[in-house]
Formats: sequence, C-alpha cells, structure tokens
Amino acid sequence: GRIKYISEDICEDFIQTIKGQSVLGDAVIDKSIPIIYTPLNGTGLKPVLSVLRECGYSNITVVEEQKEPDGNFPTCPYPNPEIEEALALGIEYAKKVKAALVLATDPDCDRVGIAIKDSQDRYELLTGNETGLLLLDYICSRRIALGTMPKTPVVAKTIVTSDMGERIAARYGAETINVLTGFKFIGEQIGILEAEKREKDFVFAFEESCGYLSGTYVRDKDGVGAAFLICEMCAYYSSMGINLKDKLDGLYGAYGFSMDRLHSYKFPGARGFEKMNRIMNGFRRTPVALGGMKTETIIDYQLGIHGLPKSNVLKFVLAEGCSVVIRPSGREPILKTYISVCTGSREESRRLEAEIAADLQR
Repeated sequence: GRIKYISEDICEDFIQTIKGQSVLGDAVIDKSIPIIYTPLNGTGLKPVLSVLRECGYSNITVVEEQKEPDGNFPTCPYPNPEIEEALALGIEYAKKVKAALVLATDPDCDRVGIAIKDSQDRYELLTGNETGLLLLDYICSRRIALGTMPKTPVVAKTIVTSDMGERIAARYGAETINVLTGFKFIGEQIGILEAEKREKDFVFAFEESCGYLSGTYVRDKDGVGAAFLICEMCAYYSSMGINLKDKLDGLYGAYGFSMDRLHSYKFPGARGFEKMNRIMNGFRRTPVALGGMKTETIIDYQLGIHGLPKSNVLKFVLAEGCSVVIRPSGREPILKTYISVCTGSREESRRLEAEIAADLQR
C-alpha cells in the first residue's frame, strides 16, 4: 500500500465547516481564556490548533511532551481521554497558568476528554456524559436564542449514554433517537434524516465514551469539532463569570443529580465467554432487585426492538429515572455494566450508585 494523503483543500474545507458550527452569533466572548491542549502524541495538533487559532483563541498552551505524533506514547501509556492518567500532564501544565480548561484529543482525534477548574482552582476530569450534557444544553439554548433551532429538532445518543440527555433534549423540544453502541449507528440515523430531506433537523449527538458530533459534515464522532465547541462554550460562560463546573451543577439542580458509571468485569478464556452468556441469560430469566428497587421493565435488545438490529444487550428500567444496561464487549472478554441514577442530591446519587454496583457484582 502506497500512502495517500488528502489534499490541503479538503483539510481547509473541513476546518471552515467546523468554524461554521459556532453558535455564538453576535455574543462577544473572552477568547483569551487560558487553555491547555494535548493531542496525546496523536493526530490532533494541526487541525485543532488551526481551527482554534483561526477563531481567535489566543492563549493556548500545548503539552510539549505530547505534541508530536509518537505511536509509543512515551508519557502516556494508555492515551484514552476518558481516564485521569491521560490528562495528568495537561493538568500539571494547567495548575501553573490557572487554565480554565484542559483539552485532550485521543490519538486519531475523534474523541475529546476535558478537565475543568472549579472556583477553588481544583481540576476535575469530566466524564463523556457530563461533557455531552453541557454541549447539548449549550447548543440547544444558543440555537433557540439565535432563532436557528429547526422546527422538529433531533438529538441522537447511544442506549448506554446518560438518560439525562433525553430530559434536556425534551425541554428544548427535541426528539431523542437512541441507538446501539457505536457511533456508526448515529451516522446511519443522519443518513436516514438526509434521505427524508430532514438533514437540517439534526442538532447534536453524543456517546458516553467521549464522542460528540454537532453537524452532518461527517458521519462519525469528531474530536476537532468537539474541541472547537468545548472551547467556545467555556469562553462563552466564562465571559458571564460562570465556570463549567457551576454550569454542570446548575443542570443537575434543574434535572436531578444524575450519576452515570461504567463498571467492567473480566472473564478471560473460552470459558469466560460461556460464563458471560450464562450471566446474560440468567438476567434475562430472572428480574433482579438492584439498590433496593424492583425492576419495572426489562428491555431486551436481542429481540430486535425499537427498530434496532438485534444485539445482546439488556436494560433494566428501575424506579425514578434509574437504569442499568448490561452488555458483553464486542472486542474483549469483558461484561460491561452501565449504571444511571438520578436523585435529589449528589450524596444520595453516589450512595445509590454504589449500592446498585454492589448488587450487580454479587
């Protein structure tokens, strides 16, 4: 195989298209907020910096040790923007300049992880769900303010992504389409909208593993577009004296304290696969009580429901907006459980999540 490079004009079109995703309108924002960016020794450096600099973000510091592409990832053995270790060096940089935001794109630059500073100058890594909820609310609220919200807006997310996304979308009059895990299924939904001449109805899509998309220009998660919108959102709120931590707490106050956690269990070897199947079938046969709550509904995606392809996934709908999704990983012998709880307080959500996790483990 000969290496084939895309031409500069495709790259330029891509960057201009992303700049067109802005939902600022005439709002004047402080683009000099200090931002730390790391491409985690991957491919993000050129496109991310190009789009941010062209849009006037003037105070970006790149993590020097992770700047150049290097498949050995010398300072970050596991370059996954969902985990603390991947952003550790960026956070060190951030502490020195009191940066508002730490931005990390994964090696192929389709996912973004962020850490944000609270009013006590502490840095907190957000989950993919939390970043997605912030972006969803920001994009919807700005598009309504600008009068650019479509009449029948559509938001897409995967079935293991926070249920709170659906509540936020509903408040802005948007329909939520839930798809199986894998962003290709979100791309497929955009294709369906396009065939119905409704492509412009698409507003935003996200998945809990740090994948986001605000336009229909690609049919996959896009780290460049997400990095651009995250910086815009951060600067927009910062200009009003609001940090992203406060904004997120405000959303929790309005929609209930959502906590979404992934717990994975390993089952190595050929026996492992058999055991995972036994566990899945056991759950299918016997509705369980989790965290002291009865299962109200079992949604079995193996039956090919809601117009989705058949898939070995179970969702237990518990009381009061709580749910658990269980599925074997497609790639490795791991059983993944996604717990979503929503209560009146952060402490209560934490306690309930821990209780459900302990019950599941048993």
